[in-house]
Formats: sequence, structure tokens, C-alpha cells
Amino acid sequence: MPRLALTDRFVAGAKATNLPQVDYFDAGTPGLALRVSEGGKKAWTYLFTSPRGGKRARLTLGTYPAVSLARARTLALEAKGHVDDRCDPRDVFAAKDASALTVAMLCESYLEKHVRPNLRSAANFEQRLSKNVIPVIGSVRLADLHPRDINAVIDPIIKRKKPTEANRVFENMRAMIRWAVRRGDLDKSPMDAMTKPSAENGARERFLSDDEIRHLWAVLPHALAHSKDAQRIVRLCLVTGQRVGEVAGMTLDELDLEKQLWALPGSRTKNGSPHTVPLSDLAVGIIKDAIAAAGDEAIFVFPSGEKSIDPHGVATTLRRAHQATKEKPKGRFGMTPWTAHDLRRTVLTGLARLGVQPIVIGAVANHLSVTKASVTFAHYVKHTYEQEKRAALDLWAERLVAIIEGGGAKIVPMRTHKVAAP
Repeated sequence: MPRLALTDRFVAGAKATNLPQVDYFDAGTPGLALRVSEGGKKAWTYLFTSPRGGKRARLTLGTYPAVSLARARTLALEAKGHVDDRCDPRDVFAAKDASALTVAMLCESYLEKHVRPNLRSAANFEQRLSKNVIPVIGSVRLADLHPRDINAVIDPIIKRKKPTEANRVFENMRAMIRWAVRRGDLDKSPMDAMTKPSAENGARERFLSDDEIRHLWAVLPHALAHSKDAQRIVRLCLVTGQRVGEVAGMTLDELDLEKQLWALPGSRTKNGSPHTVPLSDLAVGIIKDAIAAAGDEAIFVFPSGEKSIDPHGVATTLRRAHQATKEKPKGRFGMTPWTAHDLRRTVLTGLARLGVQPIVIGAVANHLSVTKASVTFAHYVKHTYEQEKRAALDLWAERLVAIIEGGGAKIVPMRTHKVAAP
């Protein structure tokens, strides 16, 4: 166990070389150690002999850089004082007012309990919080968190002319704070009235025309010849209107192909709300092909090793296919570039053209801002629009087949009809 005169410079660059973790003990503060994991995570700990039972114990004081070296030394001395008074510092620190919870502590709790176990993009999520959030507002008490603190994080990113990164950080913070509200760590989100930076920088409006849909469906086997999974994921995005990350991470446990239903848990949706997607015959056919290709032992519909295929990898595959060459100036797709999210926009726009009611479109998209937009719908209307979603997605699938097979079919708006009571 190395014992060093720790400095800010050393702490910032400390690594656990070729070891799962290493403790660097501070020569000037007995018991204080910087624990560094192989993945680069750094936490301050205090080792002591517990007055409670006479055994050696460890108290976590916080993570770096949210807790600086100077602050860690102060906390270690405070803990030592409790030991000298024959009190276990773990009991004293645990008994502190819950209002002492800071943004940095929330970040670590959220990453540990929600992001790392559930999200494929955990590394990107963690990097954004560590780079943009913790150094700026990590020491802010959660009870004191204010919209101006959010702006203190976002404004420098905008100033660096990184609007996409600003949007991602904003979305990550909003998801984290909503999680804290659901857990009871926070009474209300200070971000409720705030809008994404994208509102200031212009949101994408791209969606595919009928001719583009027909062309894309036909050219997929050639444009993405080396990835049949990517072909199927693109087609499912265009059939179901769901996010590429949700489609790429689809598991067999989420599917009931007999009932033609896909049930996403809250841990796999952007807003944390469980979501059911009725599957048309067209969608079921694509999924069955993918399952057959995945093999009998597969857990994921689109496996990649022991995990599901990475949606960021799908996005990279699409970007490469869009790259212009001398032989193919419009890329391998031979059309104006589009993203997976543009396919989602295409589906929702198509549903609107077919006469589907806005609240049903919102239900298909799992947009709570539509389905729970008022007190009435948020607290009194408990209808889940399952039948309406199925009718809408079946209608879209019929329209999609007509487009793919020739494009001559007319748009027949959805008509209101009575549904037999169950």
C-alpha cells in the first residue's frame, strides 16, 4: 500500500496500473487514502479501528474530483476526531442531514444504481457527467439546485460551439434529476420549465418522402451488405417508429410474438417509463428473421458477443454508408443523408398524414409530454391507448407495404370506429 505526500497534481493523474484497484495513502493524514480503480474511478476513503467492535473499518468520504484533496483531508481529520471520542465515524456521517446530498453524490448514485447496470451507453453517460457536470456544480447541495446551476453547465458547452454535446448533457442531467425525484431524493425537478439547447440551435426536420422510403428499403441489402443486423434494425425503426437504441437492445424476454407485442421496461426507455409497442405482421417477420439468425442461445435479438449490438455502432455504420466517394457522390444509399432518428420522425409524420390522433401518436412515441400533458391526463385518465396504438401501427405497416411495392396506394385516413368491449 503506497504511502505518499499526496498533491493535487498526483491525485489528478493517479492510475491503478495493471491492478483492479490501488490505495494511495496520504503520508500527512493518517488513515486517508485515495482508492483508484482500473477504470479510472477515484474515491477518498478513511481507514480506522472502529470503537464499536475494535475491528478495522473503511469510511468512504466522497469521489474525486467532486471532493478535493484539501476537503478529503478535512473530512479525514473530522472522522479521526469522532474515533478519538469513541464514536464510529460511519454512524456520525450517516446520521447527517439528508440535505447534505450533493450533485456529485447524486451523479455517483445514479451511475452505480441505474446507468451502469441498464444502459449500453453507460461509458458515454459517465464521461459527460465527469467532464461537464461534476467539476462545475458537483459541490452544490441537491436541495439548493437551481436552473442557474444547469445553465452554468450548459453555457460553456454552447460557447465551445458544441450544440450536440450540450443537448446530450442536458438530457442526461434531466434524466438523472427525474430519477432523483422518483426516489424521493428531491421534491421537484428544477429543470421542469427548461428547454433543451437545441431549441436555440434549430432541431432537425428531416423525414423521408414516399419515394425515399421505397428507394431506401430496396437499397439496404447493398448499402449495408456487411451487416444484416443493421439492415433489420433500420427496417424495424421504419416500421415501429421506436428509437434505434431501443430497437438495437431488444431482448427475447421483451417479446410476445404470439400476441405480437413488444414490452420495454422503464430501464430501457429514454423517459424511464415502461412502454408497449404493438407489432404489425411486417415487424414480426423482421424480428423472426433476426431471432433465427441470432441462434437458440441468444438473449438479445441483435446480439454482439454477450451483449446487444451497440446503437452507436449502428449510427457509425450509417454515417459511413452516407460518405460520398468519387464513384458514389451520394454515398452507398444514393440519397440525401438521414439518421436513424429521422426514420422515427418519418413514422410519426406518416401517422399524422393517415389521420391518427395526436394523443395516439404521442402514445406510440412514448412521449409523456403529449399523453400526460395536463393534470387531467396525468392524474385522471389511466387509459393506455393499446388498441389505438395497434390500429395506428397496423395502418402504417399497410401504408409502408404499399409504398415499398409500388407507391400507388392512396393514403386512407384512420376512421373512428367502435371497439367491442373485452
